Parts: sequence; structure tokens; C-alpha cells
Amino acid sequence: MREALQAAIRFAFDELKLHRIQANYQPHNTRSAALLQRLGFVVEGQAKNYLFLNGAWRDHVLTSLTHPHFDNRPLLG
Repeated sequence: MREALQAAIRFAFDELKLHRIQANYQPHNTRSAALLQRLGFVVEGQAKNYLFLNGAWRDHVLTSLTHPHFDNRPLLG
């Protein structure tokens, strides 16, 4: 999963020229939390009752990663 996410992050930042990406996970999912932390994602907060999954509303931890060398110049095209 780490390799797949690293490739997706590179694509989002290098090809799509995004400034920021988000990833959310359920608080009990420690493996996802650890993976996102290793990849540099920062916890921004918690969303109560974020998604209805398996018959109940579930809280999620909200994280984000910003492009460290984002180019603010407008794209020509």
C-alpha cells in the first residue's frame, strides 16, 4: 500500500500539479494512521459521523499533505 500511495502522491503533485491532498481514516484503524504519518500526512481534525458504513455513522480522522515545492505561478495553456 505504501508504494501505491507514494505513486499516487507523485502523480497528484507532479502531473496534476495539486497543492494539497487529503486522506481520512476511522480512528481505530491504526495501520492506516501509521502509514499516512510515515508518508507525511498531518492530522487536521476529526469529523463526527462522517460516513454511514456497515449500518452506522462512523467518525473519521482528517489528514492532509501539501506539496512541499508547490509552484504558485499560473499554468499557461
